[in-house]
Amino acid sequence: MAGSYTPASAGLRVRAAQGDVRRPIASALPLDHSHVSKIDNSHERCAALGLSRIERLDFSPLGRTDLVVARERNQRLYAHAAPVMEMLHEQIVNSDSMVVLCDATGTIIHSIGDHDFLNRASKVALQPGVNWSEQAKGTNAVGTALIEESPTLVHADEHYMHANHFLTCSAAPILDPRGNILGVLDVSGDQRTYHQHTMGLVKMSARMIENHWLTDDYRNVMRLHFHSRVEFIGTLMEGILAVSQDGKLVGANRGALEQLGLSGAALRMHSLPSLFGTSVSALVDRFRSPLAQPLPVELSNGRQFHVYARFNWPVWHGMEAGMGAGAGTGAAHMGTQVSDATPVGEMPGGVASATPVRETTARSAAAAPAERAGLASLTTGDAQVGTLVDKIRRVVNRDIPILILGETGTGKELLARAIHQDSERARQPFVAVNCASIPETLIEAELFGYEEGAFTGARRKGAVGKIVQANGGTLFLDEIGDMPLTLQAHLLRVLQERQVTPLGSAKAVSVDVMLVCATHRNLREMIEQKSFREDLYYRLNGLAVRLPPLRERSDLMALVDRILERENPARRLRLSPDVLRLFQGYQWPGNVRQLFNVLRTASVMAAGDAAITRDHLSDDFIEDARHAAVQRPAAVVLATPEPEPVAARAAPAEMATPAAVFADPVQAGRSLEDIELQSIQRAVDAAGGNISVAAKQLGISRNTIYRKLRWKTPR
Repeated sequence: MAGSYTPASAGLRVRAAQGDVRRPIASALPLDHSHVSKIDNSHERCAALGLSRIERLDFSPLGRTDLVVARERNQRLYAHAAPVMEMLHEQIVNSDSMVVLCDATGTIIHSIGDHDFLNRASKVALQPGVNWSEQAKGTNAVGTALIEESPTLVHADEHYMHANHFLTCSAAPILDPRGNILGVLDVSGDQRTYHQHTMGLVKMSARMIENHWLTDDYRNVMRLHFHSRVEFIGTLMEGILAVSQDGKLVGANRGALEQLGLSGAALRMHSLPSLFGTSVSALVDRFRSPLAQPLPVELSNGRQFHVYARFNWPVWHGMEAGMGAGAGTGAAHMGTQVSDATPVGEMPGGVASATPVRETTARSAAAAPAERAGLASLTTGDAQVGTLVDKIRRVVNRDIPILILGETGTGKELLARAIHQDSERARQPFVAVNCASIPETLIEAELFGYEEGAFTGARRKGAVGKIVQANGGTLFLDEIGDMPLTLQAHLLRVLQERQVTPLGSAKAVSVDVMLVCATHRNLREMIEQKSFREDLYYRLNGLAVRLPPLRERSDLMALVDRILERENPARRLRLSPDVLRLFQGYQWPGNVRQLFNVLRTASVMAAGDAAITRDHLSDDFIEDARHAAVQRPAAVVLATPEPEPVAARAAPAEMATPAAVFADPVQAGRSLEDIELQSIQRAVDAAGGNISVAAKQLGISRNTIYRKLRWKTPR
């Protein structure tokens, strides 16, 4: 086997001399000596193990039971990684790639990606339940990253096994606060789609998972967020240290070790006073106020940093009270608080106001109505909305900004309020700002506030801006795509520094908000047109979710029932069969807002009647519905009967129109879901398997088709 081994570096030199252009990496990146050495060393290990580059090995995944056990064993890793993987996939969607999560042994426990590429990857067993350590799969990003304990790129024929040469893979280890490997995050794709920024996205995503893990580990321990540049505090570039009550450094993220130039073991030899020259009590005293500024500190070697402390105020308030009696008393008091009280707001990094421990009972008592008013109230049976709500639940309280995309009227503000209601900030303010409704000349003052005399027409004594009003709670920026370009830079600075400087003032005010934004615009197109800042987009786009338009939802009647119940709590009001057909065949260009307005008006008109009929609907709505039915091909509506057959516009022969479906006695007994799936399948078949063409034909999104057909496949 050793005789057939060719070092990766030698292969690069030979191909370069021959002018071979098969490898985009060779032209996209300089030939990094450490990278070439890493691949060479891995190939040597594989040759020493006697692995074959050509023969197909056993690609059998774990049995179902073993996979379940592996996932349960790594449930905490999955819980922290899943929302980050969703965000990472949003950045690389439609690029012939996938996001992979492996445990510390190299076994894949979760993956998401583009449908077509997932099928290709399964042919080389790049799927959950399969081990991708070097011993099993030769040189590959996951297995080599585990051995090297560092981010690793393996591109095309750098993979040891020939079957994997079509891949380009970027992987980064995920470390716990003590430096132990928890698993590996990887992006794998077609080697022709290689992009030099993929590794940067993977490393940042792994760091985000590590930060979440550290925060979860040390929820009731003081955490120091620091950086040499104050504007980097609160970003993925910051260092985070966990400090125990007696000043010991008990945990650190990767950013902290890199900035301090220390290993995990060397860091644990320090204490807070020996490292930063300050004490726990001094930090508690300084950062008990939400308006406290970062503290400048200096290491013994002269390096300077800015430090910001976050801690659970009720817990540390009790600890501080016990300090006068000695550390032992404080520790005992702190232990009592942690065991007896549910976690409440942090100061100042969590909820800004100091919520007394005695209020935890009241908060628990309020949990039931909060659940009904929160995200649970939005789930009315539509699978798209259910998936969206599940994604959001994973990131709530994780300090991840949420960007809501969707057409006008889909309920973006309603979703934002539900997110706030389900968060730990529910008792704090929810402040909504519509960036499109405020005149451009006033929006800066509205957001940031102003001092007396800052501009002509300013109020006496000035005004507090919306951002400061939302301190400790949730700031909802609706129609963020309509924010003036000049103001976007100011907003970005506020989000990075977590400080607001009112107009006409020289004094900055620290703020802590959960950020939710919404827009009906295509921000990516706006970035290309230079009308929206790319850096602000990536700062806002922590988790992007798309609210489907009403015409793509399957819960129309559930929404109708809920609205009618809300508008008519004292009586049971229903739709007549004629109106029901009209509603089901209508495309609802105004979405949920239009549905609500139509039903509210109809409810008033139907006073004393048991059912809403056409006589109770406004004439313009009936006219719009009739016009839309004539203009639209019958095949566009899935799983809903047309109000009137349209003979003049026949659908393609391959498609089953609703009228034809219900006229067919064989089809008539089938469920609406089966009929919808059949229509989708026929459209895909008619388009030769081209999902994009089928989606346009049906008037639905590609993701909807993928999801529906995936449900059709037995699991």
